Amino acid sequence: MRTTLAAATAAVALALTGCAGAGAVGGGDGERIVVAIVSNPQMQDAISLQDEFRAAHPGVDVQFVSLPENEARAKITASVATGGGEFDVVMISNYETPMWAENGWIENLQPYIERTDGYDAEDFVPSVREALSSDGDMYSVPFYGESSFLAYRTDLFEQAGLEMPAKPTWDEVQDLAAELDAPEEDFSGICLRGLAGWGEVMAPMTAAMNTFGGGWFDEDWNATVDSPESRKGIEAYIETLRSSGQPGAATSGFGDCLTRFAQGQSAMWYDATSMVSAVEDPSSSTVAGKVGYVPAPVAETESAGWLYSWSLAIPSTSEHKDAAWDFVSWMTDKEYIKLVGEEIGWERVPPGSRLSTYEIPEYAKVSEAYADETLDAMNGATQESAMAKPVPYPGLQFVGIPEFQDLGTRVGQQMSAAIAGQITVDEAIAQSQRYAETVSETYRNEEGQ
Repeated sequence: MRTTLAAATAAVALALTGCAGAGAVGGGDGERIVVAIVSNPQMQDAISLQDEFRAAHPGVDVQFVSLPENEARAKITASVATGGGEFDVVMISNYETPMWAENGWIENLQPYIERTDGYDAEDFVPSVREALSSDGDMYSVPFYGESSFLAYRTDLFEQAGLEMPAKPTWDEVQDLAAELDAPEEDFSGICLRGLAGWGEVMAPMTAAMNTFGGGWFDEDWNATVDSPESRKGIEAYIETLRSSGQPGAATSGFGDCLTRFAQGQSAMWYDATSMVSAVEDPSSSTVAGKVGYVPAPVAETESAGWLYSWSLAIPSTSEHKDAAWDFVSWMTDKEYIKLVGEEIGWERVPPGSRLSTYEIPEYAKVSEAYADETLDAMNGATQESAMAKPVPYPGLQFVGIPEFQDLGTRVGQQMSAAIAGQITVDEAIAQSQRYAETVSETYRNEEGQ
């Protein structure tokens, strides 16, 4: 595996400017670890529960660096790839884990897992456990796992006399969004990510490209961003967003859509299944109990979901690996799931990581509307079901190669600009194809093509 660091080196300056957004937890004389995480709601819950961690591990002080997704990715990648050593625990995903394990950037966690009584790695959702492993050993452990599905307001559909198909197509989603769109009331028919970033707009857009029969590269590493099939997926996504999406869509990421949908400003939202922890929380969501969930929109494929996990890893440069594992194992253990449920609310439990979560009676009750849908989406997220043609890379909503952080970011900028109307869709696709061709040349040359 090559260690191309285009995205990482571009972000080194950011990583070394200090820990913006950091907050110390503890403050005693114990061993201090620095934990870099994404500032999603579930991660903020973990920060709020640190008194429980301190009680169990009084010798460990935790300092958090909590940042928005795009910034966190850049800072973490830069630090780990360059051996910066700023962090003892990092939040990464099934995109980074196999590559970073092969590069020797993160610790093999299997020995830690095997000597930790009751940790039970076999309880992790099998598809997630496999995605976070290299040669059978886990190199990161899941905080939560996700696929994607379509959330919709059951009450509004009933009032409008509309019925959500059990397995909606993109055409049907476009029609339903248009029916319910009311921009004069600051209400959108649908909310979709438009924010630039390989993990923002390009996640659902890549899934759309896949289900229309396209993708990033064909089996021979030819770039296919401008293929007729990929174009259909891109156009369907952007057209849906332009015609019936939220205002300011080009700056909307997961967090923005979550806020908008939870506050009753959109009729539908296609995104990660992890949304349920906030959407169904009655203390912060005005639509809790009024939402239905169906599979991700399809076109030519059987399914269109993705597989993703925010997970915790220990950089090989950490000088506090045992203390880091104390924290990692605490935040990903069965008991943490119960702690969140009892202290914050069962709706806020991190979903999709452990099978036993779905056997807890309290969680089973509150998750009745989405538990099966979440697990079905995760179990069905395979290339065989979500892609029309074989590809030479791992991943569904991403391309599992080192260059993708930079490539996906560049293409995401083009697509976001098209969503904003700054350039045409044709211009965005043409430039994106050129970016992809630069990457494809390297892989074709390697294989002697």
